[in-house]
Amino acid sequence: MGRVTSMLGITYPIFCGAMGGVSRPQLVSAVAEAGGMGILATAGMKPEAVREAVREIKSKTTKPFGANIAIIAGNVEEILSVLLEEGVKFFTTGAGNPIPLIAPIHEAGGIIFPVVPSARVAKKMEDHGADGVVVEGTEAGGHVGEATTFTLTRQAALAVSIPVISAGGIADGNGIVAAFALGAEGVQLGTRFVASEEAPIHENYKQAILNASDTATFVSGRRSGGPIRIERNNASQKHVALDENPETDMNTLEKFTLPSLIKAARDGDTENEIVTYGQIASIIHEIKSVKQIIEELFHEAEEVLGNLKLDL
Repeated sequence: MGRVTSMLGITYPIFCGAMGGVSRPQLVSAVAEAGGMGILATAGMKPEAVREAVREIKSKTTKPFGANIAIIAGNVEEILSVLLEEGVKFFTTGAGNPIPLIAPIHEAGGIIFPVVPSARVAKKMEDHGADGVVVEGTEAGGHVGEATTFTLTRQAALAVSIPVISAGGIADGNGIVAAFALGAEGVQLGTRFVASEEAPIHENYKQAILNASDTATFVSGRRSGGPIRIERNNASQKHVALDENPETDMNTLEKFTLPSLIKAARDGDTENEIVTYGQIASIIHEIKSVKQIIEELFHEAEEVLGNLKLDL
């Protein structure tokens, strides 16, 4: 048993990334039941809605699950308080500085793996007591940094002694093996789980992933400080125009982006609302159950390892 599975009480060292409008109780509990770490996305949720979601997850599984806190959301203390009251023990964070959360999470007996965009920030998190880090490359869907998963995973693994979880551009067993070869002790997948039976989103959104080419997405929002990988469609043109407006800051862009993402996932308008998924989407061709996805991923990884050889 590896450090990550032992630390978190899970069977497989795999996280389902926290995705707004997607990582809800149905998906989170399914990942937990299948032996992975399901993570509730709390961004855009009110405290009582978070409480209800946690209780719904508990009604569906007795296995460990976690929650993600988006620092930029503004109601961080309230959200954290509710999560701790409800007994959540595992946390990831994003979109802001998580350092103030580390102490209260530890005081409550919790574990925190901040999502970070660089080896430098990974080291900073370790120095402030984080239990691990999720390093997310620019290939990922959602908000992204500059570094690629390939370089970032290796750099972070060399920079810290805490577990590194590799995220961005992973959707099959080959990707898992590559991440571990670079020093990761676990992986986080998002897009692969969006294309699952349990993902509580419109079928049009899932179909957009199945139809994706390797150039279907691009990163917008860099000027305003909120870079996000989105699908090329009518809404993405509006996103670019808003980002190019000198008066647009990160908060303004988020007020446009998050509601549009949620609407796309709920209503299925993948032409006129923001759609996000990772660059790896083009290798995903079938909607499957979460259990089947996870079991196949690690079966593939074992096969890849068994067949791996270097012709030197």
